[in-house]
Amino acid sequence: MNRTIAFLVLAATSLVSMAQSNRSPIQFGAPIQWDRHSLIMDGHRVAPVMGEIHYSRLPADEWADEIRKMKEGGVTIAANYVFWNHVEEQQGIFDWSGQRSLRRFLEVCKAEGMPVCLRIGPFCHGEARCGGIPDWVVQSGCRLRSEDPKFLGYVETLYRQIFTQVQGLQWKDGGPVMACQFDNEYGGHGSYLMRLKHIANEVGFDLPLYTRTGWPVLKSQPPFGEMIPLYGDYADGFWDRKTTEGCGNYWKAFHFSSPLKLPQGGEAMGAMDAAQNTSPQKEEGRGLYPYFTCELGGGMMTSYHRRCYLYPEDAYAMAVVKLGSGSNLLGYYMYHGGTNPEGHLTYLNECQKTLVTNYNDLPVKTYDFQAPLGEFGQKNPHYYGLRPLHLFMQDFGEALAPMEARFPCSEKELKQYDDSYLRWSYRTTDNRSGFVFVNNYERFANLTAKRGVQFEACSVKFPRKPITIPAGMVTLFPINLPVGGSVINWATAQPVAHRNGRMWFEQKAGITSEFCIDGKLRSIKKTNTQQPFATIGGTELYLISTAEAERLFLNNPSSQSNQNHPSTPSTLIYRKLREAGPPRTITTGVQKVAEEPVDADFENAAVYCIELPTDSALCQSHSSLMRINYRGDVARLYADGKLIADNFYNGRPFLFGLWRLPKDVRQLELRVLPLQKDMPVYFPREADTTPGEHINSIVLTTTD
Repeated sequence: MNRTIAFLVLAATSLVSMAQSNRSPIQFGAPIQWDRHSLIMDGHRVAPVMGEIHYSRLPADEWADEIRKMKEGGVTIAANYVFWNHVEEQQGIFDWSGQRSLRRFLEVCKAEGMPVCLRIGPFCHGEARCGGIPDWVVQSGCRLRSEDPKFLGYVETLYRQIFTQVQGLQWKDGGPVMACQFDNEYGGHGSYLMRLKHIANEVGFDLPLYTRTGWPVLKSQPPFGEMIPLYGDYADGFWDRKTTEGCGNYWKAFHFSSPLKLPQGGEAMGAMDAAQNTSPQKEEGRGLYPYFTCELGGGMMTSYHRRCYLYPEDAYAMAVVKLGSGSNLLGYYMYHGGTNPEGHLTYLNECQKTLVTNYNDLPVKTYDFQAPLGEFGQKNPHYYGLRPLHLFMQDFGEALAPMEARFPCSEKELKQYDDSYLRWSYRTTDNRSGFVFVNNYERFANLTAKRGVQFEACSVKFPRKPITIPAGMVTLFPINLPVGGSVINWATAQPVAHRNGRMWFEQKAGITSEFCIDGKLRSIKKTNTQQPFATIGGTELYLISTAEAERLFLNNPSSQSNQNHPSTPSTLIYRKLREAGPPRTITTGVQKVAEEPVDADFENAAVYCIELPTDSALCQSHSSLMRINYRGDVARLYADGKLIADNFYNGRPFLFGLWRLPKDVRQLELRVLPLQKDMPVYFPREADTTPGEHINSIVLTTTD
């Protein structure tokens, strides 16, 4: 049986900033296939990077700049939800205007060379009110997310409307839309998902690839090949009911393991579908589908009862573990944060008071998600930290993709905070060449340095003398990497990129960079971006620092927006207008966790007035980011009496992009509810939970 099914997608070579790659740019509409390993483009295997960005949570005039930033970060496919209640909050009244204009967003993606995977619902979740399903549908009496004809009738109307935005922009038309996902996190019968696909096809969707989330495990499967299941993992979860540090099974995401054996970390991320495990067509050690992710945690939101604080190492370590466990598509959720749009009838955030999908209380406005690119397009540390891995996937993906994962530590019983051994895996096709993946990091674990380390993989034992893997080290090493007529037998430096006759390696702090080339050992003491340390097979080899690897090929500004921004932070003037009144009573909601404050509670908040810079050009620069360093429970920001931003305190600053304000606004009002003693809320160790509220400083800084 031929299990290769054709569909279309942009290969990883779509990065504009990587135009000097050895490969020719792939045009929209280029054919691709998939098998149990990976995507195959024009006969070449590829390992794409997918990043979630919600167009309706960003102002339309920022889309082009933000897509460019994503591409420069190494993202080669943009994924996004089409939230039903963002476009049909009132029955029969569709709003595709402004930042709700899916068509305009797709046209921007086409102009920027970014392919798109649409997640068209009808249920999305995404921490939207009722999971994105409009209140009027919930109240209509139909059975939601089912084959109820009444519900499917509403869905058909929605899909027809979405298609009006997509028509002419599908992949077959030379447009960016190459895939779509049906529903989200659905655990019922596959026949429902097939009904959704049938409706989409009937209204005009003719896409080469259809997907679904692979969790929870379905009660019955759709026919093989109709929808590729995609998976996920998170380092922490705002949805967890507990208010303690390190709860849940998120720690499993930091262990290498076969995806067919290891339950996914996160929210009900069950083991891979039983059909993949038990099918008689399953090949030994692999499922029938490739191992792809769509929700690898690029960050995490803060809910009211659980204020997660993510670290840059969390996303990077999970990504390396997924690659080392056999994944050939890293899909991040979220890669770019956002802001909930204005609702016509209600706020559009998830909360315990809504009719369905009321599991958590989320901020009214912010959906920053602590993502690589934040709510206002700010480049967070893991934006840069993930780039070397994404470059590796682009330039070495063809070699990596067919390689099976091997787990030398598989006999170890997985335990949280286990520091008794070094976690590593390797991937190989023929047991002659491959890549070793190392992870000596686990969130909250403080893993120690591992001494006397040598790796045995692909019939190679290296390095020649045992080394120490530093605490927190996450990396990968090559084995028998062919370069022209020569071979890099092994190296203790991380391969980053290979193009135009040059190959770059990252020197990892605390590890001596050794290269065994054609059997000869070389130890490189210093990095040098200007001079190669060797030339083999016509290729120059360079050793660069981590900081240089994170910014490799970033020679030009990512945005053409106003560059008149402060080069150093400047202090903004603020004054306190009113002390906080009596503290509110923190109630417990229907989901048995603390409830967030409502609008009326902010009548008793402490009130501050913030004076904006007199230089209007400075405020309008798309790099002018206001940073409010404060302590409190919840803070809200108002302009002319209108709520424009909010923040659940977790020890990090409250941010706002001033360019989003009307030009005539000269003052802002900040309202802060005080922290209370013994709140039923998880605060991270970084947060100052002293009762009360306080503003430490308000500064104007930059998004870069």
